[in-house]
Amino acid sequence: MLRYLPFLLILALTIYAFIDCLNTPEGEVKHLPKAMWVIIILLFSIVGPVVWLFAGKKRVAAGGGGRGSRSRGQWVAPDDNPEFLKSLREEQENKDRDRSQDKGQDNGKDPDKDQGKDAD
Repeated sequence: MLRYLPFLLILALTIYAFIDCLNTPEGEVKHLPKAMWVIIILLFSIVGPVVWLFAGKKRVAAGGGGRGSRSRGQWVAPDDNPEFLKSLREEQENKDRDRSQDKGQDNGKDPDKDQGKDAD
């Protein structure tokens, strides 16, 4: 089993680099067209994926440098997302408003009349 490990690591690296290259937008690919990077990754099994990972794509540091620098498309946890929190507040206000309207309508009805209609 141990003799297959280098082959499996090279295969895993190649597959990872290939999928990463395919999922990278054309605007973020550096130095060569995307199709050329795919060919290089597939033809040169060790060198191609390593070169792609280090030089083929614009990389951004993890974390992005603080709260204010988040890009528009980056995922944000729900408890940190002000739009999500606002939608929860609005939804709760609508439910409370509907409940208070329902209670107001129920108070105006005569339960004896409703029961009499059901008895017929």
